[in-house]
Amino acid sequence: MADGASLEPQLCSERFGSGAARGCLAAADGSLRWEGFPDSVSPDYLPYQLWDSVQAFASSLSGSLATHAVLLGIGVGNAEASVSAATATWLVRDSTGMLGRIIFAWWKGTKLDCNAKQWRLFADILNDVAMFLEIMAPIYPIFFTMIVCTSNLAKCIVSVAGGATRAALTMHQARRNNMADVSAKDSSQETLVNLAGLLVSLLMLPLVSAGPGFSLGCFFFLTALHIYANYRAVRALVLETLNEGRLRLVLKHFLQRGEVLGPTSANQMEPLWTGCWPSLSLSLGVPLHRLISSVFELQQLVEGHQEPYLLHWDKSQSRVQVVLSQTAGPETILRAAIHGLVLEALQGEGPLPTELTELRNQVRAGPEKDSWVIVRETHQVLDKLFPKFLKGLQDAGWKTEKHQLEVDEWRATWLLSPEKKIL
Repeated sequence: MADGASLEPQLCSERFGSGAARGCLAAADGSLRWEGFPDSVSPDYLPYQLWDSVQAFASSLSGSLATHAVLLGIGVGNAEASVSAATATWLVRDSTGMLGRIIFAWWKGTKLDCNAKQWRLFADILNDVAMFLEIMAPIYPIFFTMIVCTSNLAKCIVSVAGGATRAALTMHQARRNNMADVSAKDSSQETLVNLAGLLVSLLMLPLVSAGPGFSLGCFFFLTALHIYANYRAVRALVLETLNEGRLRLVLKHFLQRGEVLGPTSANQMEPLWTGCWPSLSLSLGVPLHRLISSVFELQQLVEGHQEPYLLHWDKSQSRVQVVLSQTAGPETILRAAIHGLVLEALQGEGPLPTELTELRNQVRAGPEKDSWVIVRETHQVLDKLFPKFLKGLQDAGWKTEKHQLEVDEWRATWLLSPEKKIL
């Protein structure tokens, strides 16, 4: 189904020779917007693809060095090597990788969309580690099988994380209902880069065979180039949807300065390594039975909640758990996440709006005020703060109709709550 832009009437069209015609639409600022590149992709498409091509070329050359080392280790060129032993090593290697692929997809599959940039960078660095292990494997023939199995396990994790995040980034870059087209061109581009890498490898491998020192030197140079190009490629991305990391940055700036960061600024400030965030544990969509064991606990949890979610805050462990109602939509989930991050701000440093400063003083005064009372009072603050923040997000260019927050599938209903607003 085409997006809204493609349903607008065309002002004019043109074609080259017998090719397909491309239409022209009126942009919001009065300029003309022609169908096709560059309007069919996001503005960060070109810089990302340039650096992605550099990293793919470096990775292709490093892969040739690793393949050369593995073939040497299993006995290619050695008259005393056993074909059966080499085959058994290869089968164990592949089996380990397949098992790792299944386990990793089950374990981390739901998190890959939320932090696509971080997982993409992680996958490429892990791929470099795997190739380094393969290059070192022939030096330790006793541990050769164990090393190549570990390397292939890492490579299979790379294929899952890299493939999933590539799909997420393709969805971001496709702007005219053209995800298949963008994906096909990306695949063709990568094939061309790998072909170029293959040709260069044919010239490089005879030099590498002269000694392991030169091979390691080439590998370290290519690895440094690969990591740098990956960093520049991922840093060039400007995602307009909010995950927990970008939401934390934007909300912190808003609470301290009263301004909403735009997608470009927030993406430039976002850390690119998973686990770099503060210690607050924010869980959205948790099961209700995990938080309550009695009617009193349910009444205490529900009291003061007029939104279609219930929030439980454990101050001592810096943990926020949110139960979502059946009626909770993207805006509700966004508010629930903001609610949790506001509670984190109450325990942190830095300036806050006046109403939150008073609550921070109460939190720091001691444990005499229960956490559920603070949660109820922050609801009242958010009733005024959230609409202003939401409008600021939309004006700054964020897409608030969807998000990349990590949300579990549990939903609940509760009879003791007041009439809820549906967002």
